[in-house]
Amino acid sequence: MPLPSDRYTHGHHESVLRSHSWRTAENSAAFLLDRLGEGDALLDCGCGPGTITIDLARLVTPGITIGIDLSSDVIETARTNARDAGVEGLDFEVGNVYDLRFEDATFDVAFAHQVLQHLTDPVAALVELRRVLRPGGVLAVRDADFSAFAWYPLDERLTRWMELYHQITRVNGAQADAGRRLVSWVHRADFRVESATSSNWTFHTPEERRWWGQLWADRVRHSQFAVQGVEYELTTKDELDAIADAFIEWTTNDDGVFIVVHGEVLARA
Repeated sequence: MPLPSDRYTHGHHESVLRSHSWRTAENSAAFLLDRLGEGDALLDCGCGPGTITIDLARLVTPGITIGIDLSSDVIETARTNARDAGVEGLDFEVGNVYDLRFEDATFDVAFAHQVLQHLTDPVAALVELRRVLRPGGVLAVRDADFSAFAWYPLDERLTRWMELYHQITRVNGAQADAGRRLVSWVHRADFRVESATSSNWTFHTPEERRWWGQLWADRVRHSQFAVQGVEYELTTKDELDAIADAFIEWTTNDDGVFIVVHGEVLARA
């Protein structure tokens, strides 16, 4: 959830939201769940369409849960999802993780999933989260580590995709390999780290391959990743089409595996 001066590498194309809407507390926040208690006040930063937030809100009821995101369109989607889920004590609003509207010591838990990797100053964002956490409150952050991703079969076009992703994020002042840096950033924000773990999303079955490969083919062609890559003169439409074709070809290979690695940190304010 970058500042307006930060540039979000992914953007909010349908193919990006397709991925974000798949996320649940089970597949994206399992490292946090046993730290939650009924009645906790929880803040989810960069909540996107709110699917994880809704799951977390159920676990802290009757406590309050607030999800924030910079995109007003995405917040409207999250509000619709929350109404459909019928979860009480949950609200979504447009908000900026660098400059939260909440008073000091408002929340028991602050959660940020796949957020810090997109920020030009993740430590400043963490300092702001520490401000709104109560003394002893829980910080839970999880971010991908792109250089640690693994896939098979190998394909030079997918290798180029990874190189291009890093090139674009560097221009944006973001950090694609955030997962391995979380402990350092959390320490610099003056939190006490309790645990550093990792977990993966693994896509292998025919259904998983079709879903993952197709959404990345669409992202490579149509999302802000594509727009920025061309704008920064780092790639061309022909190269992007070739990368997208590689993702589609990968979906048809029964040997295909794609492993998405994440770093996770739990800390105390």
